[in-house]
Amino acid sequence: MRLLFCFLFAGFFFTAPFVGCSRRLPESRQPTTVLDVAEALEKTKNALSFDPAKKPAFSPLDQSLSASSSSSSLLSLQIHPRVSIDKSSHLDYKSLTLCRLGRDSSRVSLLTTRLALVVNSISRSDLKPLDNGLELRAEDLESPIVSGSSQGSGEYFSRVGIGKPPNQVYMVLDTGSDVNWVQCAPCADCYQQADPIFEPASSSSYSPLPCETQQCKYLDISECRNDTCLYQVSYGDGSYTVGDFVTETITLGSDSVDNVAIGCGHNNECLFIGTAGLLGLGGGPLSFSSQLNANSFSYCLVDRDSDSTSTLNFESALPPNAITAPLLRNHQLDTDTYDVLRDAYVKMAKNLPPIDSLSLFDTCYDLSNRTSVDVPTVSFHFPDAKVLSLPAKNYLIPVDSTDTFCFAFAPTSSSLAIIWNVQ
Repeated sequence: MRLLFCFLFAGFFFTAPFVGCSRRLPESRQPTTVLDVAEALEKTKNALSFDPAKKPAFSPLDQSLSASSSSSSLLSLQIHPRVSIDKSSHLDYKSLTLCRLGRDSSRVSLLTTRLALVVNSISRSDLKPLDNGLELRAEDLESPIVSGSSQGSGEYFSRVGIGKPPNQVYMVLDTGSDVNWVQCAPCADCYQQADPIFEPASSSSYSPLPCETQQCKYLDISECRNDTCLYQVSYGDGSYTVGDFVTETITLGSDSVDNVAIGCGHNNECLFIGTAGLLGLGGGPLSFSSQLNANSFSYCLVDRDSDSTSTLNFESALPPNAITAPLLRNHQLDTDTYDVLRDAYVKMAKNLPPIDSLSLFDTCYDLSNRTSVDVPTVSFHFPDAKVLSLPAKNYLIPVDSTDTFCFAFAPTSSSLAIIWNVQ
């Protein structure tokens, strides 16, 4: 399941076309692909038994080695999957799957909401709370706030140093967010994190941003207090963060980046499973990648149930065997695209016994008493007749530790299409 996805950004505002790429997997022109049922089920059991507390302690050298591992990259950092730093509290794999699908539903809702705002020409100024002269508080958020603690947020994390000297913390990596932020003392309301809360007074590089700065103006929602910028950000699962908008030094291994605009959150409601905050990798001007002036970044994701680490590289060279394709801005698919895909798959999978749907998945099968099975091949087709055929384990996945496998695609209520990291 190791895929490399690249995003080549054209400036802060996507004023020009940009390109996406994915490293070529072994190409298959065969109508069917073999799914190793036994191996997939064994991994579900390992995912529940892994204990991060028994994993060797993190050393700053680990991040340093990762940061220097790719001589062709501007910067490189390790990516830790959720299972590698947070012991699962689920008693069985099915409940873990349902929890994951719940988080996915929240993310889909957020993305479709953003799309609706664009389609209806609602600007960010329309979303700002009324200026009542009072201090910005969590209760000033216009949308209803529902605690995200029941679901948690984030699937992949990285070890990042905040301030000078660097305070090492785990941060959520989010390609759908722009604002970087970290929990800060003093806390009006902070959730529990694995590392000590960041103390601004202990950092020589901490600097509040005045309200007139461009970074403050880039925020969707902001206010002023004593001529310093305040920020607030909310997420699809009801989580939010409110605090001071500042510049700080961010350290990745042995490399440091000065004057990065980042939120210093004093009022945070969410459950980022012990992480200290979020590193935004979106396309907006406040994202970490944009502040690096990086034209591209690429990342490799390990299996969702693996405790191994992978890497994210900024400005890495394009692999010689890469498949490239344009990313179309505001391009919309026909709303029946999923139905066409699902129906074609079902028609070709007549040898598989169907069973009841599960949550987002409406196409599931009972693969009991099978060690392997032939399943229809699913491929992504790109311009110039380029084809990326997926391994069967990337689209027919186990949802429990017994025999139930589901087709890992789901419909959306809009014309927005989303490629999961599981693919």
